[in-house]
Amino acid sequence: MCGRYAITTAPEAMRQLFRYKEMPDFPPRYNVAPSQPVPVVRLWEGERQFALMRWGLIPAFVKDPKMISLLFNARGETVNERPAFRNAMKRRRCLIPANGFYEWRRDGASNRPYFVQRKDGGPLAFAGLWETWVGPNGEELDTAAIVTTDASPLIRSIHHRMPVILPPETWDMWLDTMRVDEQMAAALIAPARDDLLEVYEVSPAVNRAVHDGSELIARYAAPPVAEQPGPAKPSRKAKKDDRQQSLF
Repeated sequence: MCGRYAITTAPEAMRQLFRYKEMPDFPPRYNVAPSQPVPVVRLWEGERQFALMRWGLIPAFVKDPKMISLLFNARGETVNERPAFRNAMKRRRCLIPANGFYEWRRDGASNRPYFVQRKDGGPLAFAGLWETWVGPNGEELDTAAIVTTDASPLIRSIHHRMPVILPPETWDMWLDTMRVDEQMAAALIAPARDDLLEVYEVSPAVNRAVHDGSELIARYAAPPVAEQPGPAKPSRKAKKDDRQQSLF
């Protein structure tokens, strides 16, 4: 599962890395949440194109988006079978740029957030799918989902799922739906190598989508639990020494 992520690469650096012609100007985001607009890279008329889409895929056959759950993740093992994702896997695959993602580990009654990023802090590309939903009045909405897979050993102690992170040498293959069919593309769905990533605990402030600052991806040291005072011990009165006179 991937329910929050960060994208902080400067626009021009990202443009050079993903090789699209558009020159978008967007601020760094440290707490991207489902239903928000997200940058994607897709193949359009044979060239890579930058586009903003809503995070949460709406299949083309849906009549009323309010009647379905928000499909912000697509399970990689069944992406070629589920009607919600099957057509997008055939014809509309994309890259979703990121610099890292959050996962939560259950700890008693609470969930503790962790951030996963490249060891060198560089950008990543999630495998994504996109669709254009057309409403009853002709309105159009581009939407996208992140493809997920089983967690790598590094991530498994925190969560059992993770986004599919595509190495740069596979980007063309994932994007090219004309020459690479859905079965060949599905071979790219796998956990990332553990030697690529690092994971560390971050502040619980990330739990609220209204928080969106660089402090969210800082390493977090939980405050020590204050030691509770134990029961008071009965005082021990000094024994009276009858050999000395008291002044009181």
